[in-house]
Amino acid sequence: METLAEKVFAEIEEERKEVRLGVILTSITLLGLLTAVALPFFGITGLLVVAAYVVAYLAGGLPAGKEAIKSLFEGSINIDLLMVLAALAAAGVGEPRDGAILLFLFSLAGTLEGYAMGNTKRAVAALMEIRPDEANVLNADGSTSRVRVEELLLGQKVIVRPGERVPVDGVVESGSGAIDQSSVTGESVPVDKTVGDEVFASTVNQNAVLTITVTKTAEQSTIARMIKLVTEAQEKRSPSERFSDWFGQRYTIFVLVGSAAALGIFLFIGLPSSEAFYKAATLLVVASPCAIVISVPAAILSAIAASARTGVLFKDGAAMESLGSIHTMAFDKTGTLTEGKMQVTDVVSLSEYSGAEILALAAAVETHSEHPLAASIRAHASKEGVNVPEAVNAEALPGHGMTATINGTAYWIGNRALLKRQLHTLASEVDEKLKAFETAGKTTVILGHATEVLGIIAIADAVRSSAAEALAALKAQGVQEVVMLTGDTSAVAAAIAKELGVQNDSVHGSLLPEQKVALLEKLKEHGTVAFVGDGVNDAAALATAEVGLAIGVGGSDVAMEAADVALLSDDLGKIARAHKLAKKANTIIKQNLYFAVGIMALMVLVTIFGHLPLPLGVIGHEGGTLLVVANGLRLLFGKV
Repeated sequence: METLAEKVFAEIEEERKEVRLGVILTSITLLGLLTAVALPFFGITGLLVVAAYVVAYLAGGLPAGKEAIKSLFEGSINIDLLMVLAALAAAGVGEPRDGAILLFLFSLAGTLEGYAMGNTKRAVAALMEIRPDEANVLNADGSTSRVRVEELLLGQKVIVRPGERVPVDGVVESGSGAIDQSSVTGESVPVDKTVGDEVFASTVNQNAVLTITVTKTAEQSTIARMIKLVTEAQEKRSPSERFSDWFGQRYTIFVLVGSAAALGIFLFIGLPSSEAFYKAATLLVVASPCAIVISVPAAILSAIAASARTGVLFKDGAAMESLGSIHTMAFDKTGTLTEGKMQVTDVVSLSEYSGAEILALAAAVETHSEHPLAASIRAHASKEGVNVPEAVNAEALPGHGMTATINGTAYWIGNRALLKRQLHTLASEVDEKLKAFETAGKTTVILGHATEVLGIIAIADAVRSSAAEALAALKAQGVQEVVMLTGDTSAVAAAIAKELGVQNDSVHGSLLPEQKVALLEKLKEHGTVAFVGDGVNDAAALATAEVGLAIGVGGSDVAMEAADVALLSDDLGKIARAHKLAKKANTIIKQNLYFAVGIMALMVLVTIFGHLPLPLGVIGHEGGTLLVVANGLRLLFGKV
């Protein structure tokens, strides 16, 4: 069975062959044209000139004629038919030179378009080319052997040395070091990895020997799914592209009928037959909708390929177009605007102990606790480098906290419920501190001894470092409203919103999944809505919004399936950049359409009411087509 990589490379090779053939035929057309024009200057006329024109017509017209006949058999009419008929009409009225010029420029434009549009597929191929072909498999006896990546099995262990690319998606079994993930997630700074961390195929191991356990086969890897998504997105049609196809089909018929009708009118009003046929042939060329039809895909495909390079995957052109016209951007809080990990934010001493001593004692008491808050305290103590003493006689108090003995002294640590159990009365200073943290949306852990409160540790879900800047950028780019939706309490939501600059009336807390969906439906009444979530817990909300964006989905099948747009890293700044790119794509589509329609209308009017030489009409038509393609490709080669 043919793999996706084999299919894409086969398509690219086929496209390269077509481009090479196009170059050869275009060159022959030009050579035939130049020969036919030059021969009379040397006193050579007659059959040799005719032969040169025949060569030009065959080389330039056969590919277009073949496509036209193929389309006719399929029950449709395309632009190639217009070009062939116009060239034959020019020859029919004694202007074979103009017809040859038309076929040369049409052939040249087709070759250049094929090369330019092929760049979007070659951008996908570039992802494939960085995938390693082989991996170092760790054998049972400790030796390694080279195995093709496609043959790796789940659970096998591979060795990745410094400077090598990770062969498959997996989990670090041993070793720690930095990984350059830019090829997958678009992150510019290498990410530190240690035991238990996930790594992606095609990323580069910077400075350590890592043993990695295979968790996905080569065809299931994140980069393989990236390639699949981008390839499928390029094959799908956006609403504007579907309209272009629909318009192109019907308009081509209109041009054929209109040119025939114009010919009749020209003859009726007394124009010489040669001039009437010449004008009709010119109309066939200048009224052809080539530039209009190519305007949309040139921009959409370029934008999709450009965004994929930065780790932002659009599933189709419709998502790209919709994101560019978003009115409201709604965000999940936990795991999206925040890290989704509880971290110590404050350590306050209410006794003779220092803050570092409070942290050390708290970490010691929490040594044997499995509670997430305990893990946060231990992680913070490790990060701060405090010396944690040994605790004995540890006892869990379900729903309250922990107790333990340190150096012969009994300590307790826990929540307000434990505080009330330990103390009959609460000092105002302690109560004020607790209320201040709680109002700020933080969870408090109290450390004490007997009936004395020694200190308070405040813990919160940390806001992503990229969140505030990303939200500000979205507003600056024209997003009318930024909304926060969360199942967390309103107090916590309000505290996060204040830190991020989100208006109070745009914050909705204590929401169940179905309530998020209902709110999104209500927001859609005011304009196009995008929803940003973690892609796993927010599947219903992602599906409800016009555009669903899932962040940090590298390695997650569920997230990639749930969203219209998948961000492989947790960098919220990529959402703002994707929105900016989508807006730019929409702008370029409009520019292309306005230009294409304008130049076509101008040339049609000049042809009907004045005199437009056919070669000039050809240059205007083909030149306009190349310009809209080049304008669209700016997205592919520009900075995202």
